[in-house]
Amino acid sequence: MDAGRKREAELTALVDIALELASARDPGRVLNTIVHRARTLIGTDVAYLTLYDASRGDTYMRATDGSVSAAFQQLRLPLGAGLGGLVAKTHKPYWTTDYPSDHRFRHTSPIDNAVGEEGLVAILGTPLIVDGAFVGVLFASNRTARPFSPTEVSLLGSLAALAAVTIVQVRAAAETAAALEQLSEAHAGVEHAAAAHDRFAEIVLSGGDVDAIAAALAELLGVWVVLFDALGNELAAAGEVDRDLAGKAAAASDSGRLVRAGECWMVAATAKGERLGALVIGGVAELSAADQRIVERAAVVTALVLLFRRQAAEQSQRAQADILSDALSGNADPRALADRIRLLDSTRRLPAQLVVAVCRGDHTGVLARLSAPLQERLVLVGPYAGDLVLLLALPDPVSAARALTEVARRCGLAIGVTGPARWGEPLVEAHQQAIRLVTTMLRLGRSGQAATPDDLGVAGLVGAPEVDVKAHVAHVLGPVTDYDSQRGTDLVGTLDAYFAAGQSPTRAATALHIHPNTVQQRLDRVTALLGPGWQHPEKALDIQVALRLLRALHDPMT
Repeated sequence: MDAGRKREAELTALVDIALELASARDPGRVLNTIVHRARTLIGTDVAYLTLYDASRGDTYMRATDGSVSAAFQQLRLPLGAGLGGLVAKTHKPYWTTDYPSDHRFRHTSPIDNAVGEEGLVAILGTPLIVDGAFVGVLFASNRTARPFSPTEVSLLGSLAALAAVTIVQVRAAAETAAALEQLSEAHAGVEHAAAAHDRFAEIVLSGGDVDAIAAALAELLGVWVVLFDALGNELAAAGEVDRDLAGKAAAASDSGRLVRAGECWMVAATAKGERLGALVIGGVAELSAADQRIVERAAVVTALVLLFRRQAAEQSQRAQADILSDALSGNADPRALADRIRLLDSTRRLPAQLVVAVCRGDHTGVLARLSAPLQERLVLVGPYAGDLVLLLALPDPVSAARALTEVARRCGLAIGVTGPARWGEPLVEAHQQAIRLVTTMLRLGRSGQAATPDDLGVAGLVGAPEVDVKAHVAHVLGPVTDYDSQRGTDLVGTLDAYFAAGQSPTRAATALHIHPNTVQQRLDRVTALLGPGWQHPEKALDIQVALRLLRALHDPMT
């Protein structure tokens, strides 16, 4: 009767366990429930459960109840090793009253050390099997020697059968939920990508430029975006851009696939195998597969817009080249030229006078390197007689040469700047002067510079059909003459005496009847006004010529 009552209690406990397991949905909670129930059902100090790892061919500790050893809780059991490994290999239950001294099992140092640290002595293990598939092993253990009765082995086996079914069901439910979530995310990603596609298509069809693409991409993904052209110049940006990171990432790849570039993402905008630009994305650690496809689609649309832009620019350049050729040949009426220019850009206001810049050398990168303010002043540009000619709406050639200096340096070419000149014959003359100027620059080794005739000093005067003496003197000596007129000094007279004395401060002081220190102080002031290179032979010659021209201007007999 006692045995019957005990058996009835055990069956009742199994029914309760089954109900509890059936209501559990979290895999971790299911496993913890199983080991806790095993420990209380068998009445042992510790209960634990290992799961089978098919990829590694062993079992690993997954849940424990009553365990105190960290090493034991992280134990892995190779098939056939120890009691648990033997259960996993044979799919049969095994038990022992005293595991450390039981030589039926293959003892290994990792297993024995972990079991010893936990203090386990008596161990019962039974397999978890569902439809012939091995799931893991359920254990009940004691820290003192004790036998396990056949009833206890059977009871743990019944619990193991319930546990195995529950584990498989919970796993299947979790996998199904994950699959449904992935499907939901994929569906959302498809909708997101479709919305992005529609947005980009709308931009292209409405005639939008790359600025609109960058802004749309930044808004869709919550990132910052920078678009570079093939030369690395920034074409568009959106969001709070980190330009240092963007610049480093821009050259990461030439393919049309999105790649990780440091802390950014980068994709090249290519067409017909040619790299037209690069999109750099930042401000986000990871991009989902759907978002990556959106960025790649944006790169395709960007390449399309850049291709359209280049084709339009090429058509415009061809038209400009035709107009420029007529303007520089002097064969066309200025009013007809003005009308043709307005057809290219109806919003452009034509200036009455133009500055002419002739670029000689490899000028393929000139237009890409023009600053935005200079591009706004560009009236016509195109090749002519082997040079690249720019007609600029600027008030004087000096400011144009200053603005073009960096372009000349980076492109390694000589740029001669003349003007300003009116349309018609004056413009033709200014262009011819610019040709003579740039030819002289190359002969003097002035490649990589932009210069006006006055910048070449005497050499510039030789190449000019007409010389504005006052303008030339002002260009060379202007800071000195202005200083004298404002302060009543005679730095010009000191320079005359200095050069007349063979550039000797002492002899100049004698001629001026002043102390040599005074001469040196005045020369230091000239250095501050004209720059430290004014005494070099070439510059000194220009200054001496300017001094003679200044005297000629002041001589009433001239």
